Amino acid sequence: MTDFTLNAQARTDLGKGASRRLRHAANIPAVVYGGNKPAESVTILAKEIAKLFENEAAYSHVIELNVDGAKQNVIVKAMQRHPSKQFIMHADFVRVVAGQKLTAIVPVHFVGEEAPVKKGGEISHVLNEIEVTCLPKDLPEFIEVDLSALEIGAIVHLSDIKAPKGVEFVALAHGDDKAVANVHAPRVAPEAEEGAAE
Repeated sequence: MTDFTLNAQARTDLGKGASRRLRHAANIPAVVYGGNKPAESVTILAKEIAKLFENEAAYSHVIELNVDGAKQNVIVKAMQRHPSKQFIMHADFVRVVAGQKLTAIVPVHFVGEEAPVKKGGEISHVLNEIEVTCLPKDLPEFIEVDLSALEIGAIVHLSDIKAPKGVEFVALAHGDDKAVANVHAPRVAPEAEEGAAE
């Protein structure tokens, strides 16, 4: 079992200039909020946060955040990355309260893609992550979507996916049955079309 922990220090030096100085010193500004407590500004070592989020599961896992020795359970709410260099520039965490439902973004893992491809289909992943709501203890690491039975022209919607026990898809709860993936016939290459025209 991977240990999802992060160490942080409280920060009082706020604002854009302060955030810039932090990043120059290889630290990442972050905010922790929720759980009926005031929002808390913290700073985390850039290399420590980068190492944790090398593991995809950290995005959909309860993380133990240790702020100056005081531990609290949090999940990632938002992550701001540098547009070209992709390093983390800012993070938002939400406190997790046992027995209180949380909303989180969970990655989608597609399986069984070989079968539709063997039938000549091409697969498009429409959603690579799904927003879920559940109790902290039921938070899944990922949602598995099996594409092995799909024929060409088929679309997988959220309603076609069996949610793990205790987990609800936020979009579905709001009546939005999003497409998750589809199988379509290969697009004909332009050269082949030109050859046929001649």
